[in-house]
Amino acid sequence: MSFPTPFEIPFDTSLLLIGGEWRSATTGATLMLGNPSDGSDLAPIARGAAADIDAAVAAAQAALDGPWGRCTAAERGRVLGTMSRKVLENVDLLAHLEALDVGKPLKQGRADAVALARYLEFYGGAADKVHGATLPFQAGFTALTLREPHGVTGHIVPWNYPMQIVGRSVGAALAMGNACVLKPAEEACLTVLAFARIALDCGLPAGALNVVTGLGEEAGAALAAHPQVRHISFTGSVATGALVQAAAAKNAVPVTLELGGKSPQIVFADADLDAALPSLVNAGIQNAGQTCSAASRVLVERAVFVEVRERMAERYRALRVGAALGDPDIGPVISQRQQRVVEHYLAMARDSGLRIAAQAVLPPDLPAGGHYVAPTLFDDVPADHALAQQEIFGPVQVLIAFDGEAQALALANGTAFGLVAGVWTRDGARQMRMAHALKCGQVFVNNYGAGGGVELPFGGVKLSGHGREKGFEALYGFSTLKTVAMFHG
Repeated sequence: MSFPTPFEIPFDTSLLLIGGEWRSATTGATLMLGNPSDGSDLAPIARGAAADIDAAVAAAQAALDGPWGRCTAAERGRVLGTMSRKVLENVDLLAHLEALDVGKPLKQGRADAVALARYLEFYGGAADKVHGATLPFQAGFTALTLREPHGVTGHIVPWNYPMQIVGRSVGAALAMGNACVLKPAEEACLTVLAFARIALDCGLPAGALNVVTGLGEEAGAALAAHPQVRHISFTGSVATGALVQAAAAKNAVPVTLELGGKSPQIVFADADLDAALPSLVNAGIQNAGQTCSAASRVLVERAVFVEVRERMAERYRALRVGAALGDPDIGPVISQRQQRVVEHYLAMARDSGLRIAAQAVLPPDLPAGGHYVAPTLFDDVPADHALAQQEIFGPVQVLIAFDGEAQALALANGTAFGLVAGVWTRDGARQMRMAHALKCGQVFVNNYGAGGGVELPFGGVKLSGHGREKGFEALYGFSTLKTVAMFHG
């Protein structure tokens, strides 16, 4: 598929999807999306508010009471499978939209679109394979459990991975028969709006998916607190997650929270460094470091610390930074606000005398209004420093030396977060010890991320949140368990 230059967005971005119809916000108000690559205005979006959330929830309930609620699990799966194939047909369009909206290199936008299709494919195939159970019980009784949808589910999606997070949350919710109200981040809505159009084209009944764009403190807050929403899925910051959970708690609504991370990769002296090096860097700077599971801490056994530092530094110096449509290694961060956050941490590091092991060079011809930050690797950072403890959400990694397995574990577990960890060692017994002892939701041994792992349950502990997305665990989370006990004598 080819696109005109400059690329033109092929649909009206300023409309909400409610009950199968595209409409303006009740107030008629709009917000402007910005292009992170050059700071220019990109496209208007509707500024939805509480009244629009009310309408979307009512439309979702009507879908549950009507055609969507009457669909069998197999029929839901077929719709999701059709959506998956349609997404694959539109990979280039979705990649261009993501590059413009989020600042991602085109190759990563394509990878995210393919991941969205894979989520839909997986959940489409799984829709009719979530079973209840029969339970041994007293004589004269048959006892069983049923898996049923919650009803209307709310989905608050961040700006860093809109397509992937829609796939893993909305895909699972639809597979289980829920009807969804989706509120994307106000910074990045284009691929969500494009996906909603694809869903309608594939025969998803009106109201099964509704999209309300707008501000978090308006549309997002209204969705989290809505009394007719029966489950909330939120991915974002710890602070906002706490607000979402507090609002949902007033209605006794369960919440899946996927929050921040300060994830370590732990490199032992016996590791295969040739295999590890690409992941040590890429897992930290992908999407300009704006990834909850970014490997922002690299813990290295002292015997190989210098070698790992120099080999990572070589990769850093070769990184190409540029505008997203130029398909560089790293694009801009999402906004000027996020750029200032990252620059604040860099200034903090400079003021405290931290040594820079390597820093990529920003080309002189970058667009003046773009939100660019030079990817930076810091050398042997104290474990209690803010750069080693706090989520930066930018292309910044810290190296930390350790001596022995016990210290490695203490460092790895020594933050308020617990999302992901990577372990690099050839020692099979150590692999198992580390996997058991690390306090996080996912452990990758001699890899990091497992290529996305649609099938692998994902989520955190501590401040990284609770609940699980991906895999069959997500389907269980988007359903409620009913016990039936029948007396028949």
